[in-house]
Amino acid sequence: MASPISVRRFQAGDSTRWNAFVFDCPDATFFHRIEWRDIIERVFRHRCHYLLAERDGHIVAVLPLVEVNSRLFGHSMTSLPFAVYGGVAGSDADAVAALEAEAETISRQAGVQHLEYRNLRARHEDWPRQDLYVTFRKEILPDEEANMLAIPRKQRAMVRKGIKNGLVSHVDPNADRFFALYSDNVLRHGTPALPKRFFETLLEVFGKDCEVMTVTTADGKLLSSVLSFYFREEILPYYAGDDMEARDLAANDFKYWELMRRACARGCRLFDYGRSKIGTGPYSFKKNWGFEPMPLSYEYRLFKRDEIPQNNPMNPKYRAFIALWKRLPVGVANRLGPMIVRNLG
Repeated sequence: MASPISVRRFQAGDSTRWNAFVFDCPDATFFHRIEWRDIIERVFRHRCHYLLAERDGHIVAVLPLVEVNSRLFGHSMTSLPFAVYGGVAGSDADAVAALEAEAETISRQAGVQHLEYRNLRARHEDWPRQDLYVTFRKEILPDEEANMLAIPRKQRAMVRKGIKNGLVSHVDPNADRFFALYSDNVLRHGTPALPKRFFETLLEVFGKDCEVMTVTTADGKLLSSVLSFYFREEILPYYAGDDMEARDLAANDFKYWELMRRACARGCRLFDYGRSKIGTGPYSFKKNWGFEPMPLSYEYRLFKRDEIPQNNPMNPKYRAFIALWKRLPVGVANRLGPMIVRNLG
């Protein structure tokens, strides 16, 4: 008979064992790393409920949970806010079930309106599901030229245009240039920016596994920047920003080619283009690179809601807010934005 499963909350001394499990577990992602717990509590001041399941003294599954209580957007329990992936990581079916049962108990005790799991793949076919998002993941070939030839012809022409324009990529030591482009970019789209301190903390905490790459003209004019995560043999370009001139110079196309080229040299085997909303510009851009969309299974347990929350820019009720936000000076938006976006996750 199998030994019993024990479920408990994460404790300070569990960090090394937690991450060792995450790096070995096929179901785990970069967002299951334990460092996110401290970042979310320190930067956003949300209460974390990190759970682990053990069998015979060994961790066999983990579940990062964060409680977000907002007057604007409601009271939720999510695995994981500020992440595209989450949910239980573990292949032991009994352990997964035990963690999810404990998560439901904690959620009900906290009085949240819903519990959300941001799964890569469906776990509960009968649960309400958000079908707005897809992700794009594709193999990185071991040869640089093979990766270039794998890009569809029209998109490859845009990459070569950026190269011909003499664009240059730089790995930045800090988030300064990235944040200048990112905050201006999200303002143009009418959405609040995450605080600069968040990006500085990511670079500080994750070290070599978090990197900013910035694209400039040959004479140093800022055009485009991206903050990426590295996990096992994957690269995840996650946050990005572009100057208004970037499109004409093909800087965005050049940026992602340079990222893929550098990842190839680093030994990465998977390019994770990240989450996009179906029918948007970023969705089409990623498809143009030859990436096929994979639906994300965001599953919900609704306790005090009748419908899945739609706290995203596609919701028509936010149109007036988006139009107003676009007109704010960037300095004002950067001061006000973190107070709003911390509750969106």
